[in-house]
Amino acid sequence: MSTPYEEALAATLIDRTIREKIVLVGVTLPGDDEESTDAGLDELALLVDTAGADEVARMVQRRDAPDHTWYIGKGKAEELKQLCLAVDADTVVFDNELSPAQQYNLEKMLGRTAIDRTAVILDIFGQNAHTLEGKAQVELALLRYRLPRLRRGVTDKQAQQRGGVGARFGGGETKTEVDRRRIKRRIIKLERELATLAETRALQRKGRDKSGLASVAIVGYTNAGKSTLLNQLTESGTLVEDRLFATLDPTTRRLALPGGEPVLLSDTVGFIKRLPHGLVESFKGTLEVAAMADYLVHVVDASVADPESQIDAVREVLAEIDAAAVPELLVFNKADAEPGVAKELVERHPGSIAISAATGEGIDDFLRTLGDRLRTLSVVYELVVPYDRGDVMASVHREGEIVSIADGDTSWTIRARLSDASAGRLGEFLVGSVDE
Repeated sequence: MSTPYEEALAATLIDRTIREKIVLVGVTLPGDDEESTDAGLDELALLVDTAGADEVARMVQRRDAPDHTWYIGKGKAEELKQLCLAVDADTVVFDNELSPAQQYNLEKMLGRTAIDRTAVILDIFGQNAHTLEGKAQVELALLRYRLPRLRRGVTDKQAQQRGGVGARFGGGETKTEVDRRRIKRRIIKLERELATLAETRALQRKGRDKSGLASVAIVGYTNAGKSTLLNQLTESGTLVEDRLFATLDPTTRRLALPGGEPVLLSDTVGFIKRLPHGLVESFKGTLEVAAMADYLVHVVDASVADPESQIDAVREVLAEIDAAAVPELLVFNKADAEPGVAKELVERHPGSIAISAATGEGIDDFLRTLGDRLRTLSVVYELVVPYDRGDVMASVHREGEIVSIADGDTSWTIRARLSDASAGRLGEFLVGSVDE
């Protein structure tokens, strides 16, 4: 018997023997230009390829505002229909977000599935979710997206039944109020399950806080090299693939910095321009690892055409998950591919560094810089520890960074950088804080 998650994706999994033919559509609205529209379509083509389909044509239009019926104008919609017939396209994918009504009207006119960028991203997430929590988060986002798109009497049931990128989000199968109620009940159940998982994660986080270890989250645009960096630093064996959204589930590893102080380093899901709000909402429990971190390592692919726009996109998502105030270290990755560009980016962003997570170039400098940044966040405390309390001395070594040790008649006088949690546990041995 299939699970609810499998049922949600049953008509959506890609047929690996037949890659769908996709026509991409982009609309340039006021405030945008043709160059940004083309860049958006290029990224959409990568998303479509990752989902398991092929771009066979693309169409662009400049408009003052989206048409409320088809998003593009009626004449352009007719032109799009002829283009689809000419290239025998299975699905049309808009880089702009379609309303349920626009999607429905386009499918009626075109005689084939019409979806938007959000649907493609959800499709990819659906393929890449592996853990219980990851699957629940993806299914929740999927159902929230599908609920307002349920319609009665829509034709082309076969498109839904055959699977593929477009089939997941088209309106092919007949919808009833029973479907609507079933989806609503499932959404409520998933929200409860994720709330329970969030409580469990909060307890785990409290345990980590008690350890006194600083937490560092690796964030960045999808395919920027975050998992490669985590593997380079910790030999964690995290999945690394040259594809979008290869990592959905966060991974946390312990890392010793050059000064000896240990930190907890976490990988996170990659961000992207216009990351669907429903996904951000569904993944907030996972993304909170960034909001709760002491420091962010913001990894940027130095080899892409427009790294600045990717930096802005990541910071927009960080603001949405209440992580904008967390201090960040900007790291330009893949410097081995574009050394001149990486150097220019570092000069443009004072305090940033360039590395190659794949070759290890610049990693030592990165670790020293990260250690220096974390030290500015910690306080130097003075402690008096009796010689017979070797366990306390071991705790100071394990949880902080020793600045100096002086031998007395019956005790050590220690100056060490400690987190607030560690200082609280060692309160009986504290003399006070020290201004360096």
